[in-house]
Amino acid sequence: MYMNYITTTDLRTKSKQLVKTLQEGGTVNLLHRSKIIGEIRPKQETRALTKADINELKELAKKLNLPKITYRERGKNYRKHLMVKYGKGLS
Repeated sequence: MYMNYITTTDLRTKSKQLVKTLQEGGTVNLLHRSKIIGEIRPKQETRALTKADINELKELAKKLNLPKITYRERGKNYRKHLMVKYGKGLS
């Protein structure tokens, strides 16, 4: 059975029904003080990366022209950042 609506106060008590409805692909209107303020719908499935997407990412990375650093340098920069932010108490 699909839920048509759920109130903000019912979010705690009817969460199992809400999850079931979303898993079945249904959408639910969210009510607050007798007004529809939103719609809850199931998450869209993410698609896998294709070769075209990967090539596009490589092109964007080239355009950024960032300096290449090693993992050791990256760790060193991160530790320096932590020292500045939190002080000497961290190792």
